[in-house]
Amino acid sequence: MLLERRQYSHEEQSLWDRLSLAQKFAASSMTQFGYDLSFIRNSNSGSLAILQCNGKTATINGEGEVDSTPSIIIRP
Repeated sequence: MLLERRQYSHEEQSLWDRLSLAQKFAASSMTQFGYDLSFIRNSNSGSLAILQCNGKTATINGEGEVDSTPSIIIRP
């Protein structure tokens, strides 16, 4: 079995560094399905990681819970 190690740009690495440990585990599993970490939003309720793949969006809250059908709108 061939394993591929993904190389992240400095900007992508900076985003990964801002994730909680639980978010990192969840995001890592989502990248196996083709999702990329796009950005992180912080609010009073905590941080929310936004991932995208082929026009689909998923979110990961601070506890690492994935929502594959979030009710958010991503502006182009």
